[in-house]
Amino acid sequence: MATLAEPAPRFSHWSNKLPKGALDHLPGEDGIPVFGTTLRLVADPVFHGNRMHATYGPVFRSHNFGVRQVSLIGPEANELVLFDREKVFSSEQGWGPALDRLFPRGLMLMDFEAHRVDRRALSIAFKPAPMRHYADALNRGIAEAVAQWGGPPMAFYPAIKQLTLDLAADSFLGMEWGAEAQKVNRAFVDLVNGSIGVIRKPWPLTAMGRGVAARNYLVELFTVETLKRRETGGGQDMFSQFANATREDGSLLAVDEVVDHMIFLMLAAHDTITSGASSLLHFLLAYDDLPRMQLTEMAFREALRLIPPVPSTPRRALKDFTFGGYRIPAGTQVGISAQITHKMPEHWPDPERFDPMRFTPEATARRHKYAWIPFGGGAHMCLGLHFAYLQVKVLMAHLLTRYAFELEPGYEPQWAPWPIPKPKDGMRMIFRPRDG
Repeated sequence: MATLAEPAPRFSHWSNKLPKGALDHLPGEDGIPVFGTTLRLVADPVFHGNRMHATYGPVFRSHNFGVRQVSLIGPEANELVLFDREKVFSSEQGWGPALDRLFPRGLMLMDFEAHRVDRRALSIAFKPAPMRHYADALNRGIAEAVAQWGGPPMAFYPAIKQLTLDLAADSFLGMEWGAEAQKVNRAFVDLVNGSIGVIRKPWPLTAMGRGVAARNYLVELFTVETLKRRETGGGQDMFSQFANATREDGSLLAVDEVVDHMIFLMLAAHDTITSGASSLLHFLLAYDDLPRMQLTEMAFREALRLIPPVPSTPRRALKDFTFGGYRIPAGTQVGISAQITHKMPEHWPDPERFDPMRFTPEATARRHKYAWIPFGGGAHMCLGLHFAYLQVKVLMAHLLTRYAFELEPGYEPQWAPWPIPKPKDGMRMIFRPRDG
């Protein structure tokens, strides 16, 4: 149960600091000098989060990337932060320390009324007519790509990563990458790595420096494309829809706003769907009912439970509040954790077991609504979640009807959990064409 105090207007930007000692009353650790608990977090975020939760309970403080912060664990915490009835939690200031140099004005980094207005304008890209266009583009692109996969062992992760980038070029941008493909792919890799770089200044040879250079390249590329679409009116692709989207007063979004939204949504479609598709195949390989698996969406949801593409979600409290019996002051960086909540045995019996039947309508109705949050929730629920379901369903329809697939004999993939989960060595697989 949370109670609220009056707003604290002095915290108007994430760089405004809390008074020293403001979080001393909370259980937790500050770690070692300078680095705090950052090195433990980066080395193994799953182990670190589980250990902190087991040691200190559902409310604990830590010191990551130079900032003292508080984690709130469990479905009730997820509901408090994501549904945010009283507009306590700022997404802009929560993600700001990691993403403000790389994704300014991305939809995830907007708050309250500004977020509502832009989200409503951008939602035009997910209405029935554009979605039908995406479905056609996805079906065509996936069929052409997976037809080449039968044969010797292959690394699945880079193949699906390249495929999702190509699909995004078609259904999102309405263009072919050509010689730009590898450079665009590298730019998105550098953006993700820059977001978690320990050095937060864009100095040369640092992850943040490469991330900022990647952003500058994408801004130039997408600015030209936005102007083209405004001149021609564009088509059914997502970029054209964004470029010509209007706010409630009829005004177009500014060109730089369209560009920022497009860069962010391309990243979400590119890396998170790649992660989700990889984890889905990984778990399906050991699933006894695979030959009878028709409810692909349930299986996908279960894969996202076990390996959520966004393991944790940051916010910043703009008002004092209490949770779990603790008073937490305005200005606190607050985080919730999908990766911990998704494995809590009181909500997910035998939590490490892959079981798509957890997502039957009856099982879902019995469970806390915020026990499963791979797409966030509340006003910031992922705008493209139905596109993600569509893409994975089309992919699985082609794979399950065309191939029997398995891991390369003697191979077991190891997963890198940070910053977006992925198999460390590509996930070696064999796709065997089905008879007939």
